[in-house]
Amino acid sequence: MRFGILGPLDVRASDGSPLDPGGPRPRALLTLLLLDAGRTVSAERLIDGLYGEDPPAGAANALQSQISRLRKRLDLEIESGPAGYRLAVAPDTVDLHRFERLAREGGQALSTGDPARATALLREGLGLWRGPAPVDLPRLDELRLGATQDRIEADLALGGGADLVAEVRDLLALHPLSERLYGLLMRTLHAAGRSAEALRVYEEARRTLADELGADPSAELSALHLELLQGQEPVRVRGVPAQLTRFVGRADELSRIDELLAEARLVTLTGPGGAGKTRLACEAARSRAEVCYVELAPLTEGSRIPYAILTALGVREGLRGPHGTDVTDRLTAALEDRGLLLVLDNCEHVIEDAARVTGLLLGACPGLRVLATSREGLGLTGEALCPVPPLASGPAAQLFRDRAMAVRPDFEAHGHARVASIDDICSALDGLPLAIELAAARLRTLTVAELAERLGDRFRVLSRGDRTKAPRHRTLRAVVEWSWELLDEEEQDLACRLTVFAGGGLSGGATLEAVEEVCGVPYPEDLLASLAEKSFLEKSFLEKSFLDAADGRYRMLETIRAFCAEQLQDRTLKELRDAHAAYYLHLAEEAEPQLRGHGQLPWLARLSAEQGNLDAALRHLVVAAPHDGLRLMAALSWFWRLHGLAGERVPLARALVDAVGPTPPRGLEEEYALCGLNAVMSVTGDEDEDRLARADQVLATIDRQLRLPFTVVLWTLAVGPERSRDERVRAQVGDDPWGRALLNIGLGFQEQFAGRPAASEALFAKALEGFRETGDRWGMANSLDQLGMFADWRGERARALDLLDEALRCARELAAPEETADLLCRRGAVLLRSARYEEASADFARAADLARAAGAPEKVAGAHWGMGDAARLAGDRARAREHYETALGLNARSWYSVGQTVHVFLGLGRTALAEGRTEEADDWFRQARTLSTDGVAQGLELAVVAEALAARADGPEQAVTLLGAASALRGRLIVDDPDVTPLEQRLRRVLAPEVFKKAFELGVSLREAAIVNL
Repeated sequence: MRFGILGPLDVRASDGSPLDPGGPRPRALLTLLLLDAGRTVSAERLIDGLYGEDPPAGAANALQSQISRLRKRLDLEIESGPAGYRLAVAPDTVDLHRFERLAREGGQALSTGDPARATALLREGLGLWRGPAPVDLPRLDELRLGATQDRIEADLALGGGADLVAEVRDLLALHPLSERLYGLLMRTLHAAGRSAEALRVYEEARRTLADELGADPSAELSALHLELLQGQEPVRVRGVPAQLTRFVGRADELSRIDELLAEARLVTLTGPGGAGKTRLACEAARSRAEVCYVELAPLTEGSRIPYAILTALGVREGLRGPHGTDVTDRLTAALEDRGLLLVLDNCEHVIEDAARVTGLLLGACPGLRVLATSREGLGLTGEALCPVPPLASGPAAQLFRDRAMAVRPDFEAHGHARVASIDDICSALDGLPLAIELAAARLRTLTVAELAERLGDRFRVLSRGDRTKAPRHRTLRAVVEWSWELLDEEEQDLACRLTVFAGGGLSGGATLEAVEEVCGVPYPEDLLASLAEKSFLEKSFLEKSFLDAADGRYRMLETIRAFCAEQLQDRTLKELRDAHAAYYLHLAEEAEPQLRGHGQLPWLARLSAEQGNLDAALRHLVVAAPHDGLRLMAALSWFWRLHGLAGERVPLARALVDAVGPTPPRGLEEEYALCGLNAVMSVTGDEDEDRLARADQVLATIDRQLRLPFTVVLWTLAVGPERSRDERVRAQVGDDPWGRALLNIGLGFQEQFAGRPAASEALFAKALEGFRETGDRWGMANSLDQLGMFADWRGERARALDLLDEALRCARELAAPEETADLLCRRGAVLLRSARYEEASADFARAADLARAAGAPEKVAGAHWGMGDAARLAGDRARAREHYETALGLNARSWYSVGQTVHVFLGLGRTALAEGRTEEADDWFRQARTLSTDGVAQGLELAVVAEALAARADGPEQAVTLLGAASALRGRLIVDDPDVTPLEQRLRRVLAPEVFKKAFELGVSLREAAIVNL
């Protein structure tokens, strides 16, 4: 059965048919039981809820009768006992409890820097509401409001803005004293480019709070106001783990960290394992304005540290950009202009690489500060060390009591004996917080005296062990061994087997299905629950948590995983790794076609959750079964591209293609070529050139339908757009619906490059129809982008903006900042031709911010080119030159950026021409012509060069000839182009119609030759 109380009471049978609980009193009784589904509710509370403050005589008997009738009417299992009544249903069958869980998990995802997951969870939870909450349960309305605000925060983080303003205003009308809503409204207006309105909202908040409460705005709201006044982007905390327990002690250490960070740019917390360095770092970071938290414990190679930082920053690699950007350049580009605190947690096992990356970032990013945790210092000049000692006796005992209350709500320290026992326990554990928390968790089944007696021998090594041993072995190993010995044989066996799954972070752990399949343990639910009960496995992300069962996932801390892995026999480990790889290969191959269809978003989320396991499976297959490795890498390639993860997999791809050898295995030619493409995202030497050449050669010889049609996209991105003209592509996409839509995009670009816009537009429209049918947002965004451009060319500016806004929604659903930046630049160009220069500048500036945060300098360059055009057309030529010069300095050296450079040269030339500096203008135009005629630029760049040269032609007839060439190269002149239309109109006034027509037709026939021979 399923129950709904978020609105009118709704009871449904297992087949979905409605059930009637009866009149008002049975419905009220059922609602009261559902509020605490699965938990005992006292008779007094039920009577109070049914009758209020004046219950009738015999209310207890009446309640018992009501319970009996409710059982029979709905066939419910309602248990009775001395403490009250319990409705025996799973909390998740009640929409309220499901909503609370989704809201909690969504809030945690938002706080840990995963807005895409947050918005999915929160939207699902808010979608459960069918009406207002019961009038006597105001807390539900508060929960709903909090979840709604969290969802708006997540949408903002994903690039929302203008589409959120109306919703926030409506909420603020209902809650006019909510400072958080005022802050959200200010941020949504700012994100929509309406900063002046955002500042007025602050004044409105200030007046309202003063009139209604006699109070001033909070420090947080005032800081946001100051940031907007200074033109800064409002900062957001990203990735600091949410804590579910009270922080105990450490006041002196927190003050010390603040003092050190005020003076030093690198502060390292040092101390033994389990001393609480991570928790202390999180608490210290929480008070900072802008924070990025990076967990290094899951890393097996120090070389992956830059990628871990990029991931924590929310930086991804786009589908359109060039592939020559080094990861360290990308990282410094993402951080160089930000005053951010970077928290690097658990550096000890990758200390050398952590020190190298930290030194690089501190040298390149003057506003950056780093707070690291490690067993030892990083050893950099200027580093300030802050030792984290064990807890003193008082805070240690308080920590024990707090954690004991969490597992035993009736726990209280009565009598000197119990107090003394707690002190003895904390002393035996050396005051180490993790060990204390694990010990307190044992109070589920032991008394304090029993626990103290048990610790006497087991933890002797913690206080009197060999001091030459590593701190981790003197503390955490002893704690884990003690916990380990509390398990029975079946529990120990499953705990060992669980170590085959990736650990750490949101992409570690395993689902229940994966545990059953990989570990070979049928129906493992009871064993997993037992492990969780004994605190070997836990349901949270706290330092004490070994396993997290949220969302059906089970996670194990690295320390526990390392201990359990030592207990595995080598043969068992190999069998587990083979089974693990087989399971995730099957999952990836099942997911691959879904990523190109209506299941795209949920499957992207599922693969993201399994990212650690997928990587582990691939690493195993590279060594153990390279041919299966090719299959897994091929199945994951499009997922990596959609989520900007391909760059991190380059070393794996290189190792795999080298392991397979120079010849593709029979039947795996396509997979072999994909592996080669993944191995050469940035060509850095002869070996990469060879890998790319081999992949290109293999794909060029395939004349059958590809099993993975996205291969065509990755092929084109790797070798350049000319490959899309290969006739074999038609056979390679075959009759696959997504492939046919993709083929239409390729053919559309071919028609566009040939100067046939009508034919090109028809093909992009057909592609859009195909992608709509398959449900692929990537294809929809790319098709809508081009259709918006064609509408713009015809002067249909409103339609162009509608098409581009839809494309932006698709890109934002994919959480694709670089693609969003591209579309914002296209949108800005449309606004320029509508003479809406301020709005255009806002779009270009937003695009620059997104690209800069993503570490994509060539996209930042494109945005500055747009801002330069906006400033020039608005008459601010000095500002225009600044933007153009910035764009030139940022442009990458690749086929992708040639067109941008041509446009920037032309912008500088037009700026000089407007200021009367004709020789300078001619020089810029000549450079643009040379660059555009070297065979790299496309017809669109040649067209704008011809139009610019027309302004400096030798006589009106030559100018018209150049306009004719531009029209032929593009397929038409753009309606109301502010740089071209006035010139065209002037030439029509100067020349007779027949002369104009003849000169124009000459240009049409000459095309490129009109530019080359000028």
